[in-house]
Amino acid sequence: MNGAAASGYRTEVAELPRDRDVVLALWNGNLGDPARHAGKLDWFYQHHPFGEPLLQLLRHDGEVIGSCGVAPRRMLWRGREIRAGLLADMAVDARHRTLGPALMLQESLLAAATDRFDLVYGFPNRKSLPVVKRLGFAVLGEMPRYSRVLRHAGYLQRSLPRWLALPLGGLLDASFALRDRLQTLGAPRLVATWSEQVDPRMEALWQASSHGQGLLGARDTAMLRWRFDQTPLGHTRYLLLSDSADGPLRAWFACEVVGSVLRVCDYWCVRGTAGIDIALVLALVRIAHRGRHASISLEHAASVEQLAGWQRAGFVCRDSQPVVGKWLGGGPAPAAMAQDWYLTAGDEDE
Repeated sequence: MNGAAASGYRTEVAELPRDRDVVLALWNGNLGDPARHAGKLDWFYQHHPFGEPLLQLLRHDGEVIGSCGVAPRRMLWRGREIRAGLLADMAVDARHRTLGPALMLQESLLAAATDRFDLVYGFPNRKSLPVVKRLGFAVLGEMPRYSRVLRHAGYLQRSLPRWLALPLGGLLDASFALRDRLQTLGAPRLVATWSEQVDPRMEALWQASSHGQGLLGARDTAMLRWRFDQTPLGHTRYLLLSDSADGPLRAWFACEVVGSVLRVCDYWCVRGTAGIDIALVLALVRIAHRGRHASISLEHAASVEQLAGWQRAGFVCRDSQPVVGKWLGGGPAPAAMAQDWYLTAGDEDE
């Protein structure tokens, strides 16, 4: 760090809105889609309802050339709420992308976070794992992405001629639909409705369900309103499943449409962390098929029991990304945290 400081590098905590323009200038060209930056900065760092986030800046000869943030997330561990922080928005100007500046930036962020968070976690890409490991982060496990194809013809056309892909795809669609109906014979009829915003019944479902003992983000209505209803980064709708039109919810799915894919950003069900019933998953499948979606995707780090309903409904793991964490005051071994955890894309920053 001394060498970095001697060569003109120093770190500081950003002050918003004073530093808003310089942060946006850094992010432009160094962090994702520029059209999303202003909304993300305001929503994630300036209008966060659960505590003030930290946004650390790295300067070189006075110019801001790096940033990295950590924001509060309400999470449970072994049945009690902990002070968790989500790593986000690591950006370093291309002229300074060497190990020293990146380590200096993140070391200073962790130092500033030590008295404010019990656990800091994140979803880095695999190329950055050596850096985060040097900072003391452990790989807690993997966040798999599961998907189920609903309309096979489009996928088959990637390797078959159209004249063959269309009828074969239709045959596959019909066979899977028949399998779905057989798997739900005798199951209670469910009422499915879409909501553009959080439904008050989602609070009752959260309070009445099992939260388990593993790492779990809060899914009460206060968190969901901020995470999904108020985000400027996408349009989320909730599929609500119940036994009657105004009855208690059995499950909800927070969904967004990405091209022809229905992406499940988050969900919760009456059994909580004990696992979702296949009938609830197949109700989602039916609604998605009715909506002309080609497939459904879900990012979900969970136990074998929690995933069973999804896998029985035909969801297959396609890829995954690592999840890292660091207890700032000492904590359980990494393997223990992944035994009964429950993470989705809702536990990420966008």
